[in-house]
Amino acid sequence: MQPKHRRTMRDQLDKTFAQLANVKALQPPVKGWLRSIREALGMSGKQLGERLEVSQPRIVQLERDELSGALTLKSMRQAAAAMDCQFVYAVVPRTSLEETVRQQARKVAARRLARTSHTMLLEDQLVSDDELQKMLEEKVEELIRNIPNDFWSDIP
Repeated sequence: MQPKHRRTMRDQLDKTFAQLANVKALQPPVKGWLRSIREALGMSGKQLGERLEVSQPRIVQLERDELSGALTLKSMRQAAAAMDCQFVYAVVPRTSLEETVRQQARKVAARRLARTSHTMLLEDQLVSDDELQKMLEEKVEELIRNIPNDFWSDIP
């Protein structure tokens, strides 16, 4: 994918994520979504099992698996549909994708600049803090424009 397309994709996804801002604060009920919704609907485990064409003990296991994180997306989708609910799945960044890329660019730029600064120090070529900060920001922008293949590698 070309860099300009990546940035456009990040922008589009960030707009979508902005609509999901309230979802970030959403916490699952203590009993899990499946059991909480089933009980709120007044539906027994046996009745949900009949709708899913599984046994009542399997419903108990589904609800346990949801709490432990072992339930598959397919099973969640099927159980939600059996209770006339819609299963919603999303991976939402903590900040924006653009900010995530910028933070990584700062790490990479700082690491690369530290190596350069060490070499310059050995050659007795000191730069001021302002010049160093300007070099860092220029490197960050360059990295964002042209993300290198090792950009997300944390190996220095």
